[in-house]
Amino acid sequence: MILEARIGELLAARSPDASLCPSDVARSLASGENAWRALMPAVRRVAARMAASGRIRATQGEREVDLDGEVRGPIRLRRGDRFD
Repeated sequence: MILEARIGELLAARSPDASLCPSDVARSLASGENAWRALMPAVRRVAARMAASGRIRATQGEREVDLDGEVRGPIRLRRGDRFD
């Protein structure tokens, strides 16, 4: 729940069309490179769940990606249709 809340907080603090990197979420909760990197799998799992519910969208460039599938390369998180 902490990760989901943090993703929502960070997106709410940006303009509606802005995006954020999942590492921004991890870095905001853990100091030190090893600590935030260890959070990344959990951030992606929570982001996948939020994307499935429509709260956020995960994109690569302008293309929406399914985080439940195999996604390679950097992604961005954006507000979804059900973002509150």
